[in-house]
Amino acid sequence: MLLVTLGVLTACGEPEDPKEPGADPAQVDSVRTPMRGACRQLTLEDVAAPTNASKVVPCDGKHTAETFAVGDLPAELNDAAYDSPEVGAFAYETCDTGLQEFLGADESLALRTVLSWAWFRPSEKAWDEGARWYRCDVVGGGEQSASLVSLPPTAKGVLEGRPDDRWLACVDGPTVADSVKIPCTQPHDWRAVTTIKLGEDADPYPGDRLSEVRSRDFCKKSVLAYLNYPPQYDFGFTWFHEAEWDAGNRRSICWARTSD
Repeated sequence: MLLVTLGVLTACGEPEDPKEPGADPAQVDSVRTPMRGACRQLTLEDVAAPTNASKVVPCDGKHTAETFAVGDLPAELNDAAYDSPEVGAFAYETCDTGLQEFLGADESLALRTVLSWAWFRPSEKAWDEGARWYRCDVVGGGEQSASLVSLPPTAKGVLEGRPDDRWLACVDGPTVADSVKIPCTQPHDWRAVTTIKLGEDADPYPGDRLSEVRSRDFCKKSVLAYLNYPPQYDFGFTWFHEAEWDAGNRRSICWARTSD
């Protein structure tokens, strides 16, 4: 994959000082749409930020992020506020669906991997100047990770067929609650094995209690089948709340206690 150079400032004058360590001054307030296929060495702090101007690095070297989708927001969002829910909802749908296609995963597998996505928008200055681009990056981890893992020269298709354990999500600890995701190549106690879909896109949030009960009951049966009906077994589940539902997630994750 070729090293690419991202867009430069279109405003007059010198670029502002970088707003983040290791930032590329030419990207900080750029109104130009970023380039697909670029790789970066992002951190968890970078992933949590609304915008990112980290320097591009060679994809055949160490990196934790790869840009897999870029574009302009739809015209109906041109007048939206910088942090509007509508912009966030568009990014969720675009990046989430695009990541599944890029990795070669279905919706269930995409939730059971250590790989995730982060999206970025222009800086507030560039937004005020009319920039309306978005950038979706596949990253080697997420909110439930201790750190981001390095990616291959391209992550395209890494979940096709039977995925390598280094991309699948496991947990090392007494329970799955409040535990960080790690690759299943590391010593672990729990493996994410299935998911349950709690509703359709147009359905209202069923509520915390019902979401928890449905997830628990399904995962109890699903993990039992996954382990081939042993006389004794342990299972866990991760269910999400209304904020995640509103963002587009309709699934809970089932975990089996196993070191395999």
